[in-house]
Amino acid sequence: MKLFVDNLTNVDFSYLHPQRGLLGESWLVQLELDGSLNDQGMICDFGIVKKEVKKWFDLWIDHALVVPTGLPELVYRVDAGYTAVEWAYPNGERFSCRSPEAAICLVDMAEINEATLADWCQGKLLELFPGEVKGLTIRFVPEKIDGAFYHYSHGLQKHDGNCQRIAHGHRSKIELFINGQRDRSLEAEWAERFKDIYIGSASHVTSQSDDEHNYAYQAPQGRFEISLPARVCYIIDTDSTVELIASHLAKQIKLSYPNDRVMVKAYEGVGKGAIAEA
Repeated sequence: MKLFVDNLTNVDFSYLHPQRGLLGESWLVQLELDGSLNDQGMICDFGIVKKEVKKWFDLWIDHALVVPTGLPELVYRVDAGYTAVEWAYPNGERFSCRSPEAAICLVDMAEINEATLADWCQGKLLELFPGEVKGLTIRFVPEKIDGAFYHYSHGLQKHDGNCQRIAHGHRSKIELFINGQRDRSLEAEWAERFKDIYIGSASHVTSQSDDEHNYAYQAPQGRFEISLPARVCYIIDTDSTVELIASHLAKQIKLSYPNDRVMVKAYEGVGKGAIAEA
């Protein structure tokens, strides 16, 4: 007998990709439990499943930087409550991040994808459930997007929760309207511009050059630091909430369309976001 829960939750996180580098991602979580019925005629109560699985993903994956420890050229260390990782892009560019330990999830594998991370999660999650549960299957499913989208990473210093972590991200669609008409070519242009981007706040920049950007800040969970190639960074003058990203995009697009009405519908992962007009 199997119990399934489709779209139980979604996870927004970033991870290190062996070619693309820091990559923001959003995946829906599908769950199947395999087991025998208890005296209530259930494998496991749906309420327990949803609560415990979501709690586990919130603790380990959601809004974290997930790092495959078998990634070539990776060096990491855990010390005094902090995790530091250093890695070289295939072209030799440098990535480094130092964050409170809970903000970086180290996984013992060579590469992160939907299948490898699901396998790792399955082994951990099975321990949460009662004896009637004999097996567990996790599937990560990217949202189906009809149109342009981009992967971005960021950190929200002022956030009380895990959004304050300096390297978490999203896979987000974008919808742009000029005088009420959706402009798909403009969407594709901005999606390409924001491909695999790190959106940093000017107030968090500690140093920058034509080759590298360095960001750092103190937040409630601790001190966060990150360094990335300049080519993958985009700096805005404000914090990088989805509301302020939408507002920034509307103002930037308005410069090219001064006599038109501009509306931006920016998403932060799956099914949520902000609308701004200019």
